[in-house]
Amino acid sequence: MGKPTVFIDGAEGTTGLQIHSRLNDRDDIEIVSIPQEKRKDAQARSQFINSADVAILCLPDDAAREAVNFVTNPNVKILDASSAHRVADDWIYGFPELEPKRREEIKNAKRVSNPGCYPTGFLTCVRPLVADGIIPKDFPVTINAISGYSGGGKKLIEEYQSISQEQADAYAYGIYGLSFGHKHVKEMHKHSGLQCPPLFVPSVGNFEKGMLVQIPLPLHSLQNQPSGELIHNTLKEYYQNEKYVSVAALNDDSLRKAKFFDAQAANDTNLVQVFVFANEETKEALLIARLDNLGKGASGAAVQNLNIMLGLDEDLGLG
Repeated sequence: MGKPTVFIDGAEGTTGLQIHSRLNDRDDIEIVSIPQEKRKDAQARSQFINSADVAILCLPDDAAREAVNFVTNPNVKILDASSAHRVADDWIYGFPELEPKRREEIKNAKRVSNPGCYPTGFLTCVRPLVADGIIPKDFPVTINAISGYSGGGKKLIEEYQSISQEQADAYAYGIYGLSFGHKHVKEMHKHSGLQCPPLFVPSVGNFEKGMLVQIPLPLHSLQNQPSGELIHNTLKEYYQNEKYVSVAALNDDSLRKAKFFDAQAANDTNLVQVFVFANEETKEALLIARLDNLGKGASGAAVQNLNIMLGLDEDLGLG
């Protein structure tokens, strides 16, 4: 039996390039590549998709849906890195750490949707607390988050990398999505167990990659007013056997950079680092997830899912 074959549809995009880089030197799989002049040819793409063991879609949402419609081979597995199928009922949400049965579901699935970067951080913090009843399902959750500019894809990367230092200073921090309804919200809502969508305020910083996802919790407004220790212990226990989710000690700010919490400290890893800060006197807490938006937030998660789908060692290609 030969090596499993993998086709990346959209290998020229930010995530596609990252995934290809992670897979290129591996000798346990074979990457099949479409000729440059054929990469927008629907018939050629269809042939490559249907001849692969796994096709990874690194495409805009509409193009990803189109690619799925190309599938005629019942044996081909699809891993979609776009947001097109993250809330689709007939797709498995590819977050292995989200719940105990999820790895087995990913392994057996023909259709897996790779999570988004912001939702990865949010769900890592919130899903266990909702499942355990610490955060009530009807609680109005708020998310404040910042990502490196690579999260905006090729266009935003080119914009940032082409401007002067003076212009870059003006771009140091920018809130966006002020009309609300960001495309990640449906994903956050569905997979969190919350009854209502969270209020999400994203922003971009003048750095290439890295991400902080912050969820403030006014403990005095939660049922039974949970302590910071209870919240921390719940998360610690939930992820105790997970290699790619780490939970720091309660109120641990030792990983700060100078006086600040560095958004880039998890870069070039496949980690989600979780932090719980709490003040029992003021009855306030803050959950923070830190990750590389191009790593565990995109290509790293895709490679992890690919390994599981192929029945391979989950850590291959992840350092």
